[in-house]
Amino acid sequence: MAEIELSVFGNRCLKRRIGDEAVLKREVAALEHERNEAGAIIDWRFSTQDARPKLQHVYPSYTD
Repeated sequence: MAEIELSVFGNRCLKRRIGDEAVLKREVAALEHERNEAGAIIDWRFSTQDARPKLQHVYPSYTD
């Protein structure tokens, strides 16, 4: 989830040159507020069980 949010921030306000830290903080805070107010959600396309066969290195399966 964090990677998705970082991508959104990168695409919306970090792709361009920002002159100073104060402007960056203000823009990130505004985008954060906008996303929180909108109730941005992530629509997962498959379950962990579906992902395991394709992404074994990310979702290891443990047996007793």
